[in-house]
Amino acid sequence: MAMDETRLLILGSQVLFGFLFQGVFQNGFDSLSSVSKNLVCAALALMMLSIGCLIAPSMQHRIVEAGEATPRLEHATTVLAGWALLPFIASLGLGLFIVFERIFGRITGVAVGVASAALAGFFWFGLAWLIRERRRRTMTEQSGRTPLSTKVEQMLTEARIIIPGCQALLGFQLVAMMTQAFDELPQDAKIMHAAGLCCVTIAMILLMTPAALHRLSFGGNDSERFLRLGSAFVIAGPLPLALGIAADVYVVFLKINHSATFTVLASSVLLLAMLALWYFYPVWLRASGVKS
Repeated sequence: MAMDETRLLILGSQVLFGFLFQGVFQNGFDSLSSVSKNLVCAALALMMLSIGCLIAPSMQHRIVEAGEATPRLEHATTVLAGWALLPFIASLGLGLFIVFERIFGRITGVAVGVASAALAGFFWFGLAWLIRERRRRTMTEQSGRTPLSTKVEQMLTEARIIIPGCQALLGFQLVAMMTQAFDELPQDAKIMHAAGLCCVTIAMILLMTPAALHRLSFGGNDSERFLRLGSAFVIAGPLPLALGIAADVYVVFLKINHSATFTVLASSVLLLAMLALWYFYPVWLRASGVKS
């Protein structure tokens, strides 16, 4: 399983998302050019797609494979991680452009943004291609069922993949509510942000529950009952997380563009994209009998 690598990527993605969100409420944001302000929207949308791709393998593992480690899942994890890095690279470049343009001017901002994106692209894709080894299947169709202890460990790992990002995002959301810029938001945006904060809180609680149950209710012992309970919480947790992220996107887009129609449309499309990656597509795969 490539879940350990995904854990590193998802934390970075959600922290960068939180920074972009939090930056909108800082005093220096109003001094940004109109181009930079709109690029914040683009960077947030890209990070939302990156987060969606990074969490998708865990959802497929729970919904499609029922916790079994299969060659199909291994391949899907690799593909989705690769796709997640593309919007991550673009968002990283945009974020650095925004910061450097404000301090040093547009030319420097473009140079730093392009250089950072190119450097990330080289190390994450170019270098990987140059030193790649011939791929070998690490699993076979004839491999036995995944042991219960491994299923439990993978389920807990999948929860741990998302939890740190939830905690970081929750912190950014709480801090934003203490700023002057937040006080100046229209009431509907404040309500949306509060709803998003509650959703992220619920997601964090749901995703932390399996570890608590494993220790307090089951004494650290593995069982099929615990696996079913824990998997249910891991499947349920990303739903309020998606709603919370979409709510934050709504607030930022509304603050920057002042267009309710565009804001609702953009945040709804991004929310549907995340739900498609996390729920609709895995459910379709399961209904189609696609496994192994």
